[in-house]
Amino acid sequence: MIRTGKKFSKPEMSRVINGDVVLSDTPEAPEKKRLDHMMVEIFKSYNRSTLQKFIESGFVRVDGIVAKKPNQKFVEGAYIELDVPEDMKNADVEPDVIYEDDDVIVMNKPAGLLSEPRGQYCPEKTLADFGYIAHRLDRDTSGVVILAKTEDIQHFLKKQFQDRTVHKTYVAVVCGRPKLDEARIDLPLIRDLKRPTTFRVDANGKEAETFYKVLKTNDVYSMVELKPTTGRTHQLRVHMKYLGHPILGDSVYGTEKADRLYLHARELEITLPSGERKTFKARVPREFSNVLR
Repeated sequence: MIRTGKKFSKPEMSRVINGDVVLSDTPEAPEKKRLDHMMVEIFKSYNRSTLQKFIESGFVRVDGIVAKKPNQKFVEGAYIELDVPEDMKNADVEPDVIYEDDDVIVMNKPAGLLSEPRGQYCPEKTLADFGYIAHRLDRDTSGVVILAKTEDIQHFLKKQFQDRTVHKTYVAVVCGRPKLDEARIDLPLIRDLKRPTTFRVDANGKEAETFYKVLKTNDVYSMVELKPTTGRTHQLRVHMKYLGHPILGDSVYGTEKADRLYLHARELEITLPSGERKTFKARVPREFSNVLR
């Protein structure tokens, strides 16, 4: 449970006692504020939309009474209590900022952070809390992601991804050692109707192309560089599985469990709204190298 509140002293009362100030017959009413507005200032780990849902779900109390509506007014100085269920994760996740200007913010997304809310009610923090989404990384994938600060900039960035003028480079740890140290994977992907949230290789699917290169290996695991030219959902994960070398820690397409999905977006080359072409990088997590020791 998180509990906070404010109580204010009134130093002007000492002046009243000394006779410096004359009190009016009608005492000034204490200022009232909207509950959701005040909670945004107090509980900075959540955005306003999420806090409104907390209120509507009965997770908030004001002076011990369950709040009913986000727009209800309360007197400043009351105690606000927020009791969030334990299964609501990632409230305090703060991705590292790699670059920021007036148009965009580039961040190093940690593994486990969603790109966008799932459904109308999403109590956990997502990348969408930091800006407008131009592209996505899977929840369990870490690395470079660029966000827009306005909807117009969002459209500008999205078009580059759609036109395939953005260059992306990933690093992954895969199980085993690929037969070829470098190769081009050209395997179309289609949604698996037996498991609608997953994808599989199929001749009738959409074009999907990935270039890979083995960076180092101990034969049990290999660190590979992956460069997709298309942006299909789960593309890298499905392609590596099809080759017989699933990404370590992939609970959907792999068999070997690990502490995380060993897939990281290392570089992103894109044109900024200013016209400048830039490449942003996020250092590969240390655990990737530790696996190959």
